[in-house]
Amino acid sequence: MGYESPMPVQEEVIPLLLGEDNDVIALAQTGTGKTAAFGLPIIQKIDVTKYQPQALILCPTRELCLQIADDLNEYSKYVENLKVLPVYGGSSIESQIKTLKRGVHIVVATPGRLLDLMNRKTVDLSAVKNVIMDEADEMLNMGFTDSINAILAEVPPSRNMLLFSATMPQGIANITKKYMKKPKEIVIGVKNEGNKNIKHIYYMVHARDKYLALKRIVDYYPNIYGIIFCRTRKETQEIADKLIQDGYNADSLHGELSQAQRDYVMQKFRVKNLQLLVATDVAARGLDVDDLTHVINYGLPDDVESYTHRSGRTGRAGKTGISIAICHVKEKGKIKEIERILNKKFEKGVMPTGKAICEKQLFNLVDQIEKVKVNEEEIGTLMPSIFRKLEWLDKEDIIKRMVSLEFNRLLDYYRDADEIQVVDERSSRQDDYQEKNRSNSKGTGRASQEGYARMFINIGKADGLYPNVLIDLINIHVPGKVQIGKIDLLSNFSFFEVEEGEAKRVIKSLKGVDFDGRRISVEIAQPSEGYGKGKRSGNPSTKSRSNDKEWRKPFAERGAAKRKNRR
Repeated sequence: MGYESPMPVQEEVIPLLLGEDNDVIALAQTGTGKTAAFGLPIIQKIDVTKYQPQALILCPTRELCLQIADDLNEYSKYVENLKVLPVYGGSSIESQIKTLKRGVHIVVATPGRLLDLMNRKTVDLSAVKNVIMDEADEMLNMGFTDSINAILAEVPPSRNMLLFSATMPQGIANITKKYMKKPKEIVIGVKNEGNKNIKHIYYMVHARDKYLALKRIVDYYPNIYGIIFCRTRKETQEIADKLIQDGYNADSLHGELSQAQRDYVMQKFRVKNLQLLVATDVAARGLDVDDLTHVINYGLPDDVESYTHRSGRTGRAGKTGISIAICHVKEKGKIKEIERILNKKFEKGVMPTGKAICEKQLFNLVDQIEKVKVNEEEIGTLMPSIFRKLEWLDKEDIIKRMVSLEFNRLLDYYRDADEIQVVDERSSRQDDYQEKNRSNSKGTGRASQEGYARMFINIGKADGLYPNVLIDLINIHVPGKVQIGKIDLLSNFSFFEVEEGEAKRVIKSLKGVDFDGRRISVEIAQPSEGYGKGKRSGNPSTKSRSNDKEWRKPFAERGAAKRKNRR
């Protein structure tokens, strides 16, 4: 399989798992050789004459479950009769039950489906001697804590337990305290530190320029093979659609796709029929690809752990990789926090110019021409006709035409394209002003400041609205630059301020815009609206859309109507 010497995590873990009564916590990033570290020793310890589960491996997603099972089958190629069963949701539970009844030695499972099988009394964990929790921090993030507790309660206390995690949140500490006996802690690298082979770069741009910046970055790396991470399913699909429309070899991966669609997209990506995969964090779990050149964050995630998992997708198996973040001024604090925890310094990227991109692409084409293998036998009979057809052109003309044929679209695009303004965080008064107002106005309604109009919008925190999302919404849909004042976010609706002269333009531009399936409505707030948290009651998001106007009535008028109804 290409292994020549053990990787650090394998050197540390394998001897411990071959022994008895060795509980281990291994803090290691994705791509450090974890599967072989636990896979090889548990295979060696299996008694193939006993057809009952002797090892249990828990992991967060179907994709990772299948990947681990495939690897274990590869490792056990010469171990006769060893049976590995992947157990996961989205597949026939009856088929999995039948296989369990025939007898298996190793179960690789997602917590939800395994708990379902346990409740049906179709899986017996009484003979399990090794329990592995892979990507434990992600399982906790996905809400599997109760399922994991229920599963571990059914496993014999005499078993070895190995817990793999890229980070060490409090939930992991609780599990180790409850279920592990004096665990040995192995840290590959520095705790919470990212892969040393990864270079971290950030580009700070205005919200309206994020997609244009993404295209430039992708164009600047002609041989890019990477994942673009987005925050939501909707954004993932939108960015993938735009890239495809603009001629890029891309596709999307998110939770709204059927399992067959997800499998098809991932297979295309694994065999490099796709150059760019646009994905959400959860959907990309278990996508085990060693040759990724780049990970691009289309905005930074909310927590450092997610960034660590994202960036760990590149720079694997000893290779180098690049993790890029396209972000706003308001995310500068997130960058500082990630730098502090990972003990890594981000490099501030300089946005490539159109001229630099065209040069990079052209020289890449020249490299490909130099390295291409010529099959003399296949094309030999065609060449005399081709030579006659092109004999009136000299060498320079042929090269110019070949380059133009390949690059006219790119050259035309960048010849007419405006350069993207990279934001100087020290001098961006607009964003600093917005950040200051957000911190001053959390949870409180207040009168508009002089020269500003207070606006009502019919979405709030329950709909996934946050200050950065609202600012993005305005920057994307309202032409020109809009000065934004205070922002007050409530559960089901919100208020924000814009300059009085811009109010009508904002209302018109945002009218009917779709926000995760809900049509946005914006209007100037009534004087009695928004003064103090909680003065609106009920949950408009659970009402029909036709009732939106009712929820925008002034509080006093609504209250009087309610009292009348009670009488």
